[in-house]
Amino acid sequence: MKRIVAALAFGLGATLLAGAAQAQGTLNSIKQKGYISCGSNPGLAGFGVPDAQGRWTGLDVDFCRALSAAIFNDVTKVRFIPLSAKDRFTALQSGEVDLLSRNTTWSMSRDTTLGLDFPAVNFYDGQGFMVKKKLGVTSAKQLDGASVCTQQGTTTELNLADYFRANKMKYEVVAFASADETFKAYDSGRCDAFTTDASGLYAERLRASAPDDNIVLPEIISKEPLAPAVRQGDAQWADIVRWTHYAMLNAEEAGITQANVDQMAKSTDNPDIKRILGTEGKYGADLGLTSDWAYRIIKLVGNYGEVFERNVGQGSPLKIQRGLNALWSKGGLQYGPPIR
Repeated sequence: MKRIVAALAFGLGATLLAGAAQAQGTLNSIKQKGYISCGSNPGLAGFGVPDAQGRWTGLDVDFCRALSAAIFNDVTKVRFIPLSAKDRFTALQSGEVDLLSRNTTWSMSRDTTLGLDFPAVNFYDGQGFMVKKKLGVTSAKQLDGASVCTQQGTTTELNLADYFRANKMKYEVVAFASADETFKAYDSGRCDAFTTDASGLYAERLRASAPDDNIVLPEIISKEPLAPAVRQGDAQWADIVRWTHYAMLNAEEAGITQANVDQMAKSTDNPDIKRILGTEGKYGADLGLTSDWAYRIIKLVGNYGEVFERNVGQGSPLKIQRGLNALWSKGGLQYGPPIR
């Protein structure tokens, strides 16, 4: 048994060391190969999904395109690598992908034991439940004795156990390896309830055989700060990922959009906008990028609000409210530190 444990520990250590070695120069590696390898969700509407022609869309997809814009001034320099929840961390640790941008919860254990960093939260979420209307349930507190479909290898399983234990309720877990299998099982009637992040509930309901026959229960049972993830050991790459998100937030707060960014760059006297767009100062150099790195992001992808609305907000089939993902100045949690 001791030999087995030692072998497992050695294997994990070797993977982390390999990832750390590759993490030393992620930006240089990306420039040399000419593209970003983006670990993506293979099928979550609004966040990451390819169509029949292989064209990817989603909030997390647009984040990788924003990075591509900042580095290459071209949103097409991304290769989207579909990864299951079970395989995603190994793929990042081993260097198969440059980052994960696939609705991944930032938690303490993931931050401290996997050799990964989570530079910024790009979507504040929380776990909920979906049931068929015919079940006659209007609250998660009425799910005592229910069977619940959930995905393996996620924080969802742990939150589910905590919620039922805390409320002294019994349940039967019906777990599957992939999100697709999990939802199909629920839709076919193999369980009473389906649980995942609330954003995922609204996305999956669109795929149901009869969407209007399903309701999302009101309870949110966990905190799920969803964030891109990178390997530890490369502060420059973590900073680029972090400040890409912050630049999109600062642009929204300053009223800079895809439509007006060129006019703003030419005519504004606002020093904050000048710094964001790179017409004053050389803040891009500190990231290993050009001075107009944030201008490129806004011009080619948009600010955070634009990306949110077209992928998951009112301009999308999901129609998710901004809620916690509104700017701090509008009652939300999204807050971009100043570029200066």
